[in-house]
Amino acid sequence: MALALLGAFPALSGCGIRGTAVPVDAGGAPSRASCVAHPDRSLPAGLATVTVQLACASQLVPVTRQVSLPDKPGDTVVVARALLDELRRTPSAREAGAGLTTAVPQRLTVGGPRSGDPAGTLRLGREPDELPQVALAQLVCTYESTAAADGRGTVILGGPGEARPKSYACTEGMRTHPDTAEIPGSEVG
Repeated sequence: MALALLGAFPALSGCGIRGTAVPVDAGGAPSRASCVAHPDRSLPAGLATVTVQLACASQLVPVTRQVSLPDKPGDTVVVARALLDELRRTPSAREAGAGLTTAVPQRLTVGGPRSGDPAGTLRLGREPDELPQVALAQLVCTYESTAAADGRGTVILGGPGEARPKSYACTEGMRTHPDTAEIPGSEVG
């Protein structure tokens, strides 16, 4: 019996990691994300600075990126396409290291209004309510304060179908809880 207890002692004594008298700083817990990716401060000629909303720890975070805008920087559709390109882009190593992600589908497209749509309408390649909720929040909150919103503070989005486009506003709930916030679109004439 004593021999059995003695044999069990090494199995109960630990997991194989030796203790140390010196504190070891192994960094923060892996589940912690800083949600801050410091942008590269150098701005090469021909590039513009834009802000897009990326997801991090169940919230949207503004991220500054440098993009090449075409000749018409005030054109609603041109700006919407440039911003969508940035939202679809895989986060940089710096951004990913800070815990930033995107939910915007890689194949999503955006175009201008159809005949009968309100001015400034953006037509997505998918119906807005068919997008992942975080992706829709990213689009609305990214577009809202840019030329893509045509100065309204709201974004008029439609899909490829015959459904009328709807107006969306970025709310505090969408910024702080994009995965659970209501994203109601209002009918527009």
